[in-house]
Order: sequence, then structure tokens, then C-alpha cells
Amino acid sequence: MEVNIIKIGNSKGLRLSKSILEKYNIENKVELILEEGHIILKPIDETRKGWDEAFKLMHEKKEDNLLLDDVFEDENFDEWI
Repeated sequence: MEVNIIKIGNSKGLRLSKSILEKYNIENKVELILEEGHIILKPIDETRKGWDEAFKLMHEKKEDNLLLDDVFEDENFDEWI
């Protein structure tokens, strides 16, 4: 696919169509990879965006308890040896 380089202020850039943005789930950022004479644009997956802050808040509120115990009472570790 051929696209034009456009002037953006003092810089230049690419304009991606709405269909490309939707197809590749691109919202605000892409990763730019320079590889052996190629420029690759890779969508940045922000699925877990904000989780770090949410976990810190949970810890501060002491809401970060395990739902299940790490070790069950009837667990036999000898069978793993």
C-alpha cells in the first residue's frame, strides 16, 4: 500500500485511514521498529493500562488478599519429588 508523507508542523508523518486503525486496533500509540531496511509500525496493546495504579490502591486499602490459599491442607509435596 502506498501512502503519502505529509507535513505536520516542522515535521512530517504518515496518515493512517480509519479502517487501518480499526483493523489493527490502533488508538493512540504504535511501536516503531527499525529492522533491516524496513520500518514496522506495531500496535501497542494497552489491555492492562492502569492496572499498576489499581494494584497499588488495593494494597493501600489492604484489599489485595488471596482468594485461594497458596497451599491446600491436603496437598502432598512428596509426590513432586
